[in-house]
Amino acid sequence: MLTLFVRGLPPNTNEANVTALFSTYGKVHSLKLNRDLFTGKVRGTALVNMEGHEARAAIAALDGTEFEGNSIYVNLDKGPAGQRGRRR
Repeated sequence: MLTLFVRGLPPNTNEANVTALFSTYGKVHSLKLNRDLFTGKVRGTALVNMEGHEARAAIAALDGTEFEGNSIYVNLDKGPAGQRGRRR
C-alpha cells in the first residue's frame, strides 16, 4: 500500500470527484482531502491510499494533468517533514 500526495486541487472539489479520478487506475482504499478548519473548503491537497502498482500507474498518468480547471501534481507521500530516516 502506497500513499499518494496530490496537490493543486480546486477548492470546490469533493471526495467523490477525486475518488472517481483515481479509481480508473485501481481501487482507492482511502482518501483524505485537507480542508480549512474554519471555512471547510478544500485546501488544495489530498492523501490517497492505493496498492503499489496501481499507485505508480496513477502517478505516471495524472502527474501534471488538468483536473477541474487546475493542474494537479501527484507524487509519493514522504510523511511529515523531519521524520524521514529517524528511529523511534
